[in-house]
Amino acid sequence: MSVTSEAVAVRRGPLVVAGGVIAAIVAASVANTVISLIALAAGAPDDFQPLKAGSYIFLTAVGTLIGALGWAIVRRVSKDPEALVRRLVPVVVVVSFVPDFLLYGNGGAIGVGALLLMHVAVAVIVVFAYRKVMPLS
Repeated sequence: MSVTSEAVAVRRGPLVVAGGVIAAIVAASVANTVISLIALAAGAPDDFQPLKAGSYIFLTAVGTLIGALGWAIVRRVSKDPEALVRRLVPVVVVVSFVPDFLLYGNGGAIGVGALLLMHVAVAVIVVFAYRKVMPLS
């Protein structure tokens, strides 16, 4: 007797997924607030708009929602979503750094460094959340 074992993708209900994405937005926004406060205390310009809560919370929410959509697409269309995500996430994070470097004249090294750290923090938090509510396998 042979038993065929096929991986069955785990599907969560829409409320679980929405709750996980919202939790990721909140957690990432809290992390970004801490990073912003540290950067401002360390000498980032007080008028550097990307370190204002309204800016980074909005962009965190938008990025997290776009990331969730991308994650869902990868889950659906990729034959090996785990491998694709392992390559895709770092590339997306590095590409997201480009606009931050363009702000060097306004934010200086500390301001831009904080933004780069924010991107990494958000990526770590949302990937953790997506794996919980939208497992790849």
